[in-house]
Amino acid sequence: MRDIEANYIREFDARIMERAQGWVMLDRTAFYPVGGGQPSDTGRLIFESGEVRVREVQKRAGVRHLIDGEVPPHVGFLRGILDWAPRLAHMRMHTAQHVLSGVVFDGYKARTVGNQIHADHSRIDFAPAAFSEHDLKTVEDKVNGLLSGNLPVTVREEDRSMLEKRIDARRANLDLLPRSVRRLRIVEIGDIDMCPCGGTHVRNTSETGRLNIFRRESKGKDTERITYTLDK
Repeated sequence: MRDIEANYIREFDARIMERAQGWVMLDRTAFYPVGGGQPSDTGRLIFESGEVRVREVQKRAGVRHLIDGEVPPHVGFLRGILDWAPRLAHMRMHTAQHVLSGVVFDGYKARTVGNQIHADHSRIDFAPAAFSEHDLKTVEDKVNGLLSGNLPVTVREEDRSMLEKRIDARRANLDLLPRSVRRLRIVEIGDIDMCPCGGTHVRNTSETGRLNIFRRESKGKDTERITYTLDK
């Protein structure tokens, strides 16, 4: 997504560039491909004589839209329509995840070592971490204070060399990216968080709703998993 407003595109027109049994590749798309701990979008591809379901989108030598059914060979143009409810839920969850990860790193120096976004709940693995119940309440309150601050969320590209001068590489897991990656897509939340990310996000933290931490699990030595939900 080239900018934050592109995250809100629900429908688009496209031309089929390549097709095979069970998938099509388009010249443009608003569907997010699975990756970075975020599920792909789902939806429909509509053409003059019918439509097919998009059940998953994958980044494999381009962006492949895996479909149930077939698009007739004579069809060259179509309209894509996203299932908006899960897409918006992923956007809200992903923005909240950035804020939660930042609060935990700032307060406890625990890095995000894994995450998985879902529409109804999400999880983050932190290390090194050994949270008490008091810690979790402190984190939850801090996160919700920030989310309620109506902080703008922006997306842009930046040279890695410039970003390295401005942020803690450990906080943003920048040191885990291959050195060959020189140009990065940056998601910035107000003045509280900035990190490389390819996922979808809301344009303002006021859209996330209140975050609720409801589970803490040990995932091995010095690693703990926090699972959270968001109020509607």
